[in-house]
Amino acid sequence: MLTIQMNHLEKQNDSVRILIFNCLRLSYSLIGIVVGLMSAERAGGDIKIIDDQALAEPQNRPGDWLSYGLTQAENRFSPLKQIHKENIHQLGLAWSKKLGTTRGVEATPIVVNEVMYISLPWSSVMAIDCRSGKTIWAWDPQVDRAIYGRRACCDVVNRGVAIYKGKIFVGVLDGRLVALDAQTGKPVWEKVTFDQGKDYTITGAPRVFDGKVVIGNGGAEYGVRGVITAYFCETGKMAWRTYTVPGNPKLGFESPDMEKAAKTWSGEWWIAGGGGTCWDSFAYDPELKLLYVGTGNASPWTRKARNKIKNKQDNLYLSSILALDPDNGRIVWYYQTTPGDNWDYTAVQQMILAELEWKGAQRKVLMQAPKNGFFYVLDRITGELLAADPYTKITWAEGVDLKTGRPIETDNSDYSISPKEIKPGPHGGHNWQAMSYNPNRKLVYIPTIESSMIYKDDPNWEYKSGFWNVAVDFDTDNPGNLHLPQGGLIAWDPIKRKRVWGVNHINEYNGGTLATAGDLIFQGTGEAYFIAYDAKSGNKLWSYFTGTAIIAPPVTYHVNGQQYVSVLAGWGGSHGLRNPPSGKAAKYFQEGILYTFSLGSKVRQPELVKHPRTKLTGPQINIKLNQEYATKGESLYKKNCSTCHGPIDGKAGIIPDLATTPPEMHQIWHQIVSDGILAASRGMPGFKDRLTNKEISFIQHFVTEESISLAKENKENN
Repeated sequence: MLTIQMNHLEKQNDSVRILIFNCLRLSYSLIGIVVGLMSAERAGGDIKIIDDQALAEPQNRPGDWLSYGLTQAENRFSPLKQIHKENIHQLGLAWSKKLGTTRGVEATPIVVNEVMYISLPWSSVMAIDCRSGKTIWAWDPQVDRAIYGRRACCDVVNRGVAIYKGKIFVGVLDGRLVALDAQTGKPVWEKVTFDQGKDYTITGAPRVFDGKVVIGNGGAEYGVRGVITAYFCETGKMAWRTYTVPGNPKLGFESPDMEKAAKTWSGEWWIAGGGGTCWDSFAYDPELKLLYVGTGNASPWTRKARNKIKNKQDNLYLSSILALDPDNGRIVWYYQTTPGDNWDYTAVQQMILAELEWKGAQRKVLMQAPKNGFFYVLDRITGELLAADPYTKITWAEGVDLKTGRPIETDNSDYSISPKEIKPGPHGGHNWQAMSYNPNRKLVYIPTIESSMIYKDDPNWEYKSGFWNVAVDFDTDNPGNLHLPQGGLIAWDPIKRKRVWGVNHINEYNGGTLATAGDLIFQGTGEAYFIAYDAKSGNKLWSYFTGTAIIAPPVTYHVNGQQYVSVLAGWGGSHGLRNPPSGKAAKYFQEGILYTFSLGSKVRQPELVKHPRTKLTGPQINIKLNQEYATKGESLYKKNCSTCHGPIDGKAGIIPDLATTPPEMHQIWHQIVSDGILAASRGMPGFKDRLTNKEISFIQHFVTEESISLAKENKENN
C-alpha cells in the first residue's frame, strides 16, 4: 500500500523513485475503492442528519468537528476537556497514517460519527476511520498537473472539505466544485466555477449555509478578477455570484456594488484582472443572516501599475471584509483594511465572530488579523470599526484612524521611486494559518510572522498571461541588514487591545491553532514539533517530534467517549515550496503524515525517512560550462524557476534545489524542462511554450555553475 511503501523510496535513485511512486499511486486508488465498498455504510450514516440546524448548533455534537472552523463563527474552540493541563503529560500517539504525499498539507479535518474527512495536495479526498486510521475510501479528482502545477502560486494545497446531508464538498485546484457521496466517495455532482482558460485556482475550503455551498478562488498573482459563487447543495445549481472588483465598464456592471466600486479605480485595471480573490476565509451568522467574506490582494500589486489617477486608487473591494446577504450575494456593508493595496496585504485571513463587552455594552463583533499587521475588531452588524492595533512589527503605517477607518501610511511605505524595506512582507504578519478564540479567557491565539521584504517597482512590467503579474522586481540587492523572518504564537486580548503573551519560533511558517476547554492551545511548527501550551500563560506543557513539519491546524473530537487530537503534517505552501523546515526536521523527507493522539497511548512513531537529495552534484555533471550561457541563464532562472525552486543555495523546500539535480536527470534536462515528462508524477510542467531549447541550456549552465561554486565553497569551509 502506498502509505507503507513510501518508506522505502529514499533507497532508490530519482528515476526508480518516480516509477515506484506512480505504481503505488495506482494501487493506492484501487485499494481505496475496495476498502470503501467494505466500509461505506459507516462513513455515510450519521452525516445525513448534518443539516443547517446541526451546523448552526455544533454544541449539540461536541464530539464532532463539523465545520472548517469547528463553528460557523470560526472560533476553533472545542468544549472538550478530557485532556487538560494536569494530564497533558500523559498524551501519546494513538495512531499515525502516512499519506503518500510530498507537497504541502494545509487541511482542517472534518469529523462526524468517528469518521474523518480530509483533503490533500492536488485536491484529493480521504475518508478515514478515526478508531484505527484505516482508509474507508479515497477520491482523486485527476487534476491536470502539467497545467495547474504552474498556475498554483503557493503550492497545490487544499485546506479542507465541507459536509451537508450526506455529501462532502471539495473545491478542486482546477476550478471544479464537487459534491461527493459521503458513504462511497463517488461524485454526485460537479460544477466548473470559473473560466479554466484563465489563471485561476482553488485551494480554500468551501463553506455551507442555508442549504447553499460557497466557494472562492485564487490567482491574483497571475492576474484574475475575484469572484465568490454559491450553489445549492442538493442540485449544484448556481444560487448567486458576486464579483469583488469591477470589470471593464464598457461591458456593464453586474450590480450597483460594482458600479460603485468602479469609481475608485482608474486606467485599464481590468486587463490584469484587478485581483481581490477570496481564497480562504468565510464566516456565517445564522441569526443575523450575514455571510462574511475576506478579499485578497491586487492584480498587479503596485498601485501605479493599475491606476492612472492618484486620488482614484482605493480600488474597492480589494483587501476588504464584506458582509453579504446570503440569499443574493449583495454587499450589505464593507470595511477595507488596506485601501489601494500596494504590498500584497490580503484580508482573506480568518474572521472570528464573537460577543464582547465593549465599553459597557455587549457587542456582536468580527475579529481579524490580516496580513497588514493590524488586529481589527468590527461591529459585525454594521461594520463599524471598534479597534485596530498592531499585533506584529509594522513600518508601512503609523496606525489606523478610528474615525475614518483608514491606515496612516508612512513615507517608508512608498517604493514607487526607490526600493524600500517594508514590514510586514508579502507573507504578512499572519497568513492563512488559523487562529483560535477562547471565549472563557477572551483571548485570541494568533500564529504570527515577523518578516520584511525589499519592495522595488518594476517600471518595465506589462501584463502577460500565464506569468506572475505583480509589477514588483524581486531581483534586489540585499543591503545586508534585512531582518531575518521568524514566526511566533501570541495570545491577544481584543478588549484590552494588547498582547498577553507570546512564544517565538525559528521558522516563520508554522501551523494553525486549536483552543480547548481544557485550557490548552495546540500548534504544530516548522521545526516539526506538535506542542501544547497553557492557554493562560503560554508555558509549553508538552511536545512531540513529527519529523515532517506542520503548517495545518489541529482538531479534537471524541471516539467512544475518549478525546483525541489529530493534526496533518506536510511541509509546503508558499514558504515551504522553496525553503526547508527548521532544525532537525530538515534532515527528513517531508512526506505527509496524519498524527492522532490520546491520553495513555504509546504507539510507536512511524519510520522517519532521511532526506534523499542533499548532495551538490555540479562537480559530477559532464557538460562543458560556458560562462556566457550561465550569465544569461541566471536571469532566465529567476524569472521562470525561482518561484518554486527558490534560490540555488544547497538548501531546498519541498521542491528540490536544482544544485542537487542527479547526473541522470541532467542527461534528460531538456525532456524535463521543455517536454514536461515529470508533470504527471511531480507536477513539474513543461516550458516549451515559454523557453527555447537554447534558453533551457542557458539555465542548465547556470544551475551547474552555481552547484560547482557551492561545492567548492563548502569544501573550503570544511
